[in-house]
Amino acid sequence: MKVTCILLALLFLLVSVTPLLAAEDFNNLSLTIYNQNIALIREVREVVLDAGKQIIKLTDIPSKINPTSVQLNALTDPDSFSVLEQYYKYEPLNSSTLLNKYLGEEIRILTRDGNLYEGYLSNYDVNQIILVKDKKAGPVYVIERSDIVSIEFPQIPEGLATEPALVCYVESKDAGSKLIELSYLTQDINWSTNYVANISQDEEYLSLNGWVTVENRSGASYESGKLKLIAGEINLEREEYDRADTLKALVAESAPQFEEAGLFEYHIYTLGRGVTLEDNQTKQISLLNAQGIPIEKIFIYEGAAYRGYYYDNWRNQSYNPDVSVYIEFDNRDEYGLGIPLPKGKVRVYIADEDDILQFIGEDSINHTPKDEKIRLSLGSAFDIVGERRIVDHKKISNTIYQDTYEITLKNHREEPAKIKVIERQWGDWKVLKSNSDYTKIDAYNIEFNVEVPENDEVKIVYTAEYRF
Repeated sequence: MKVTCILLALLFLLVSVTPLLAAEDFNNLSLTIYNQNIALIREVREVVLDAGKQIIKLTDIPSKINPTSVQLNALTDPDSFSVLEQYYKYEPLNSSTLLNKYLGEEIRILTRDGNLYEGYLSNYDVNQIILVKDKKAGPVYVIERSDIVSIEFPQIPEGLATEPALVCYVESKDAGSKLIELSYLTQDINWSTNYVANISQDEEYLSLNGWVTVENRSGASYESGKLKLIAGEINLEREEYDRADTLKALVAESAPQFEEAGLFEYHIYTLGRGVTLEDNQTKQISLLNAQGIPIEKIFIYEGAAYRGYYYDNWRNQSYNPDVSVYIEFDNRDEYGLGIPLPKGKVRVYIADEDDILQFIGEDSINHTPKDEKIRLSLGSAFDIVGERRIVDHKKISNTIYQDTYEITLKNHREEPAKIKVIERQWGDWKVLKSNSDYTKIDAYNIEFNVEVPENDEVKIVYTAEYRF
């Protein structure tokens, strides 16, 4: 009983914790943000402790914290400090919290018909509130919540934790000031990458600017922290917990500011300066700026609009007339790149005859290692069209078919066009004859590479046999 009384008394004697130490004195705050809407926060704080067991209350905690991830360690004389219990407490000031705190207490309710009800709050749910005028004699009022205009509470309940806090029951062998390290995971901090690519007017080179966009919706602000970004998909187990009372655009300068390094099977990008992230803020920071990257423009035609073999329904097969246009470049050192590029959206521009940049398309890239090719889809070519027909279909037996295809490529431009034609095959297949060379890409695709002169057309005709 004596121990219980001591613990209850300690709950009301919370040790004050100083704000974060000055950034120039200590590496006091770091944020490691994953592109999966979570972040690892590490803080160094100074606390003044008495000798023995006591309660410390840490404020300025995000409302989206994962309480089960909290770690608290002493940096000053760590062997003299231990954490016995800890819990996260946050009771936002809203109707549900107030109703819960006022169970058994007197409140007043005004309804749409002008009636004012006074009484003790007996119970409530999402549909009704029950008041008792007198706890022994009644009457009992059952009030529909849809009829309520307002609810009057006498005052804000004492002890309501309207700001997120981490409450820790700790033991210190000696009294005095200590530096403690607090780390935890929090949700609703995310980062993504966006790129801007400007193609030269001769369509031979591009410049690529990469921007990191950080969004903070965690319920807390972070001042002058060391920022690290993790690129890669880490495994996360889905977790459900009760957050309350449980133990449970600013644009930076365009010069590259991040240093990249490997971390396990991921990549980590570290900003070379402190960054401040306000709550509910979206901030952009420059990741890279590369110039003079050689590019290749590629036209690809996939004429088949179907994805399965048609057997004897060959006359009703439609085709795709559009020829897709791509640009391709290498992620290599000599082009000012050569670092693992985080996944993100790439918006592509080119200057018109008045030297004004015009938007010409966008595509997304996945996490791309160095020395790999990047191919961006920009849309369909306006002046190049394709036509694909099945000109002959033979049923050799119930399991063998032969088909002849005619693919027409029309180039209405004033310059030649090199076009890759992708054709899908089915079953156990082989090409019997073709008027154009082709390459087998994989088990079910072949590729023709043809050049179509300016204002001209080219036909590809081939016959294939399929065994099912």
